[in-house]
Amino acid sequence: MFAQLPVSNSFAQLSPEFYTRLQPRGLNNPSLLHVNNDVAGLLGLDKAQTESDEFLQIMSGNAPLPGGVTLSAVYSGHQFGVWAGQLGDGRAHLLGAVAGHDDTGKPCDWELQLKGAGLTPYSRMGDGRAVLRSSVREYLASAAMVGLCIPTTLALCITESDDPVYRETTETAAIVTRVAPSFVRFGSFEHWYANRRPDLLRELLNYVVSHFFADEVKVAQSDADLPAMVCGFLDSVIKRTAVLMADWLCVGFCHGVMNTDNMSILGLTIDYGPYGFMDGFQANHICNHSDSEGRYAWNQQASVGLWNLYRLANCFVSLGVPQEALTECLDRYEPVFTATFREKLIRKMGLVQWQEDDEQLLEQWWQMLHAQKADFTLSFRYLSEVMHDDSRFLGLFSDKSAAQQWLQQYKARIAGISGNEAERVDGMNAVNPLYVLRNYLAEKAIWDAKRKNPATIENLLTVLRNPFVEHAGMEQFAALPPDWANEIAVSCSS
Repeated sequence: MFAQLPVSNSFAQLSPEFYTRLQPRGLNNPSLLHVNNDVAGLLGLDKAQTESDEFLQIMSGNAPLPGGVTLSAVYSGHQFGVWAGQLGDGRAHLLGAVAGHDDTGKPCDWELQLKGAGLTPYSRMGDGRAVLRSSVREYLASAAMVGLCIPTTLALCITESDDPVYRETTETAAIVTRVAPSFVRFGSFEHWYANRRPDLLRELLNYVVSHFFADEVKVAQSDADLPAMVCGFLDSVIKRTAVLMADWLCVGFCHGVMNTDNMSILGLTIDYGPYGFMDGFQANHICNHSDSEGRYAWNQQASVGLWNLYRLANCFVSLGVPQEALTECLDRYEPVFTATFREKLIRKMGLVQWQEDDEQLLEQWWQMLHAQKADFTLSFRYLSEVMHDDSRFLGLFSDKSAAQQWLQQYKARIAGISGNEAERVDGMNAVNPLYVLRNYLAEKAIWDAKRKNPATIENLLTVLRNPFVEHAGMEQFAALPPDWANEIAVSCSS
């Protein structure tokens, strides 16, 4: 059945220094917890295939992907601002790429990667395993990002077993099958710069440009063309990263570990560990319990994105690209981020078009949310209805007089907008989700998954698939978090 899949192995055609070929260590007595049928469809897989024993064996690491070359990639990176040296796929195995299509129907090769399939040469002190808890969180997060129209790696399925895995407590093993056009990271380039291998750095650059940036950048045919290729490539990566940072901030998302080895060269959200969607807004919210200094707080993410891009750009000095040209590229990050962030906020606030006084209105908005720890998601969502009923909006604030004072300014601003009010409201609701993957909802899904019950996962996928419309009977997934949610702490072990 799977022998008929069109499989390619472009990454495996790079020089052998880029990876180690090896077989996964499969799960014992595996079972399939859940399959995301939307992702399966992108790969051309039907229900009969995903329900087959062959599918289970491949996705649990017990059988190879027919036609694939299994490997784990090497890379390096800066972790929490400090050079960490060689890293790599410590618990990930790339199986190969399946020819499918993207969500627009355009042909696309999708790499399949098993996360949690055992030791690799890059595991360092780890065991190469993933636990059910973290696998469920990554599986749901990738689906949430798709629904929010934010670039992300995808997740095809979760396989599980009763194999013990030792973390803070003894947990059970699982594998999440990740899907993306490529898993190359900023750290993939840093590795060859640090190891003084400009030949392999250029090989990686040529590979990435020819496979993933061909519509934007031409591969250099000579050394004289190299600076232009590097700058064109960097321009694309910088723009994608700036837009991604604006996307994250506008839905209250915190990544938690924005190390350079966790930054996708394609501008995708990648490596879901201690992430979180904010409940009560705090500008300096830290989602990662391990991030004691708040390096990756919500309001630091845009700056860290640029810091990481500096580390990437610096690699190309070794290819003879002038520092001045690289700096000129990096200078374009802030204008792209600022313009994108403002444009998204205009839509979220229903302002239609930016006016000079909106700067103060928005600054007061963030200050009010921060001071009162108002719910990020519902504050934006309920703002759309205040021109006819402001009760639900005001109910989110402990100091209602302060909220009412701001609301008077907002209503005056909206009253001056010409056009169809219903269309304006619909436009706000089209970009302000009612449902996000709150930590407590992920916890509920994990609790059920531990009981071999995927019902909460299935229900969450339903609302997260289109989080901007109300789903009948799913009101509980849009509710404010319960008090016990404040006790949830996610860390790098998540």
